[in-house]
Amino acid sequence: MVRRRIVQALTALAYNLNLKGFIQGSIYQGPVKNACVPGLNCYSCPGALGSCPLGSLQSAFGAVASKVSLYVVGTLVFLGALLGRFICGWACPFGFIQELLHKIPSRKLRHKKAFGVLKYGKYAMLGVFVLLLPIVYAVQTGIAAPAFCKYICPAGTLEAGVPLVALSPALQSSVGWLFSWKMLILVGVVAASVFVWRPFCRFLCPLGAIYGFFNRISVFGMRFEPAACTQCRACARACRADIDPSKTHNSAECVRCGDCVRACPNSALKFGAAQKIKPGRRGNVSPGRTALRRP
Repeated sequence: MVRRRIVQALTALAYNLNLKGFIQGSIYQGPVKNACVPGLNCYSCPGALGSCPLGSLQSAFGAVASKVSLYVVGTLVFLGALLGRFICGWACPFGFIQELLHKIPSRKLRHKKAFGVLKYGKYAMLGVFVLLLPIVYAVQTGIAAPAFCKYICPAGTLEAGVPLVALSPALQSSVGWLFSWKMLILVGVVAASVFVWRPFCRFLCPLGAIYGFFNRISVFGMRFEPAACTQCRACARACRADIDPSKTHNSAECVRCGDCVRACPNSALKFGAAQKIKPGRRGNVSPGRTALRRP
């Protein structure tokens, strides 16, 4: 856990090394900005050195035949095929922020039936705000509109909108309903993060949806050894994403935080080459062994 926290903090810093931008209220426009970072980090954040892959993907639809669009799609496919949602669990600043908020003492909500429906929200966001609306607008005007970034993304509001408005009197006098709407979304996500583990990542994030498509086939993932599993369900109790890793250890919802690996008393779960398993399959209890019972 400590190691992952360190990686998350260092990743957030590496994405936003233009520290003078937070003082000047300016956005870095150098050559490094042409490259996409793996996680969700707003292009307009004063500290951002690279581009957000999600924002770049939306903008790319304005020039479908250009090298830029092919580069963005290629980057997402490469990262997804290599790591899957490991990026979400280890290299996403906004996911890191949500986890820190979840540490605030409160009643934690888990295993709710509504979560099984809400998880499809990120696919709706991907289909409507990242793909459909930018393409429609590009066909009509020739310019792609980053609809998700403009109307929804709470990470962009926190990382870019809030600091830029705070540092610019001109922006303060010109903010309107759109900024208020996005602040409302941000406040909602922040509040929900106290009670629900990573709600934006689980229910709304289109980038997580994209990487989730690759979880079962990515080079790096989770391995499960059925012969070592005693069906004690320690992994399921430890998983804050409400997954049973003994059934679907490479689920599209898994951000590979490693909680299940640490919880397993028999090392049935390990990080390694992603291993495909049929949904519903359970680990087998070895002959002569009894399932561990834990409260």
